[in-house]
Amino acid sequence: MTDFHPLNYAKTHFILSAPDISHLPIDSGVEIAFAGRSNAGKSSALNTLTNQKGLARTSKTPGRTQLINLFKVEENCRLVDLPGYGYAQVPEAIKRKWQKSLGEYLQKRESLKGLVVLMDIRHPLKDLDQQMIEWAVSVDIPVMLLLTKADKLASGAQKKQVNMVKEAILPFQGDITVAPFSSPKRIGLEALKQKLDEWFSQQ
Repeated sequence: MTDFHPLNYAKTHFILSAPDISHLPIDSGVEIAFAGRSNAGKSSALNTLTNQKGLARTSKTPGRTQLINLFKVEENCRLVDLPGYGYAQVPEAIKRKWQKSLGEYLQKRESLKGLVVLMDIRHPLKDLDQQMIEWAVSVDIPVMLLLTKADKLASGAQKKQVNMVKEAILPFQGDITVAPFSSPKRIGLEALKQKLDEWFSQQ
């Protein structure tokens, strides 16, 4: 493990969009992927993390982004915005293709060193969320569960949800962290940055 240093996420910039893993750049360095249901607030979280309003485009139509989007933080450090999953209005064939691509990326991409799964704090751990966690744990990739829209709950209810999720993930037996998150209130932003810094330092 190299020296642990905080990265400047504000310097993050877009590199490319790929339809599947065969179109991604050389599999080296460290990648950290963000995944979540189409309405989990993934784009907002990436924009808050990088302090850039338009880095990850927040679509008015969830489920629009069906490409793997890559962003460079610094040399050999990339953030990956995986396509939102589980949105009802996407045709079944496309959903299946995407599940295959997500699974392939999570299980075959050597540079992937961490997975951030975003879930609405009020509706966590849906089937596809659990599938993402299972895939990551099966290949020993650490996971951070970000419970988004935490500002919608009072602090007592937030804690209750966080504890409930911590309890529910014990059977996965993986390296899984749970934290509440809110883009507008910047709740959980420091915890997210610290976890990313830790993962990025594994070069």
